[in-house]
Order: sequence, then structure tokens, then C-alpha cells
Amino acid sequence: MTETEIASGTTTDLTEAAAVADALVRSVGVTVRGKDDVVRLAVVALLAGGHLLVEDQPGTGKTLLAKSLAASIGGSFGRVQCTPDLLPGDLTGTTVYSPADGTWTFRPGPLFANVVLVDEVNRASPRTQSALLEPMEERQVSADGSTHPLPDPFFCIATQNPFGQIGTFPLPESQLDRFTVVVTVGYPDAAAEREILTGEGGADRFGDIGPVTTPEVVARVVDAVRTTYVAPPLVDYVLDLAAATRSHPGISVGASPRASVSLLRAAQAHGVVEGRDFVTPDDVQAVLGPCWAHRISTGGTVDTAVGRTMLAELAATRPVPRP
Repeated sequence: MTETEIASGTTTDLTEAAAVADALVRSVGVTVRGKDDVVRLAVVALLAGGHLLVEDQPGTGKTLLAKSLAASIGGSFGRVQCTPDLLPGDLTGTTVYSPADGTWTFRPGPLFANVVLVDEVNRASPRTQSALLEPMEERQVSADGSTHPLPDPFFCIATQNPFGQIGTFPLPESQLDRFTVVVTVGYPDAAAEREILTGEGGADRFGDIGPVTTPEVVARVVDAVRTTYVAPPLVDYVLDLAAATRSHPGISVGASPRASVSLLRAAQAHGVVEGRDFVTPDDVQAVLGPCWAHRISTGGTVDTAVGRTMLAELAATRPVPRP
């Protein structure tokens, strides 16, 4: 299926979904070099109908990943650069009085877009961070007694610097729980960094990225992904993993039912990204860390690096369903 056919098609089957996923992975890979696993997880978050949090040190390509994915999707795009003095209304919008006719009019903020990049989200105050809770969960904004629906699809990509750097605020558990996938970009290998330095990759290639699909197609694909077949033993496998986190002595807060739903949908999306119309145990294991590391507390704190390690060790002790 060509990119033109993807953009103009009207089907909603998993074949189209796999084609869209492949096109997005290849498009983002033009700029984000040497990070195929990160790019694929970003696409998984999109096709799962969720949101993406990208964390790492400054200068590792977090914003470039988000911008490249947004450019590949097309549609409307909103960007917010978070600072400590950012107000909730700067995200959601404000109601403005018109003296000419004596009416109040709601002016939408940058959240009213198909793809929203919230850059350095942990530099915003907790009050402003809370303004993202309703939009990310319910796809709507409530202001002055009125409810305003967000576009479909609505995909939030947030970036954050490691907690502890100057001017950062920790994201509360309720905010972290809204993100389907959390990825750490990491430093590129020598070959990928050489491509960035010579202009074969990185920001120099951003101008070469154009839409490979449309928001309307993405919305249909998200619906189609949820039809990916999940065998009953795999549902039991997810339930077993969730129960294991809740009884693990090193985990103070285990995975919630929402986390289980998120894991299953991400596994479905991962199967589609891999070109299949069914889920395997490998899909569940591939997204387990990115889906749950930010949702469990170890020692009363959330540390995604520690969470990934602990989840990998926990998964190794659980029986895996056989085909």
C-alpha cells in the first residue's frame, strides 16, 4: 500500500493499520537515527489511542522525535513550551468578553489540535500540569461551566528532563498514569551520531518529513487496532502480571486496572506494528516496561529505570502462555 493510498483510503482493516504503522516508523526514522525501538514504541502509543512521554537528558532528541511524529501524522499541531509561570488557561484556552455585543466567547488553547507537543512538561507548576488530566483522559476541556470536545484523534506527546534539574517539578502519579508509554531516548551509537553530524539524520533532515497519513485515517486505524485478536490465555497473562505487581514486596503501589487495559491495548498496537493481526506473549513483554514502569512505585517513589528492571525480573518469574 502506497502512502497516497494510505492517506486517501476508506478501509479500516488491520492491513491498512500495519501499512500506516510502517509508514510512520520509516518517516520518523529519517530524523531519529539509531533508535528504532524508541520510534516503534512511539507509534505503538499513537495506535493504542494513548499518549506518549519522552524522558531523558537535554539534547538527546526528545523534541525532535515528537515533532517528527507530528509532522508524519499531519493535521493540526499545537505546541506548548512549559515554564514555571505557565497558567492552565495557556493550555486549555480562555473565555474572552466582547464589549461590542456583550457576549463571552471561548478561545481554544493549543490543546485543541490533533497532535500536541508539551515540551518540558515537568517545568510547569503542579497547578498547570493538572490542566492536562481531563483532556488526556476524557478528550475534552471544561471551562466556565461549558465542555468543549477535543479533535479526534487527540495525541499528546510530552517531553521531560530528569527530575532534580533546576526548575523541574515531579509529575504526580495521576498525571503519569495518563501516559500509555514512557520511553527514554538515550544517546545514539557512533554510527547514528555520525549521521547526525554530517546532516544525514537529525534536525537537518526534518524538512524532508511530510505527512504519510491523515488524522482521519489515524482515527480509523486506532479503532481497527482494538480488533486485534487477543487469545484468552494472554488476557490471563496480563492479569497475572498485574496481580504479581500488587503482591511484590519491593513494589509499594502495583499496576491498576487502568494500567492493565493500557498494557493490553499497547500489546495489540505492538502486534500491528510488527505486521500481525493477533497478539503474542512477545508483544506483551515488549511493552510491559514502557507501559508500567511509570505506574508502579518502588519505595514510595516512581523511578522508571528501577521500574523497568523490576518488571523485567518479575516477568521472568511468571509462566508464559504457549501458542
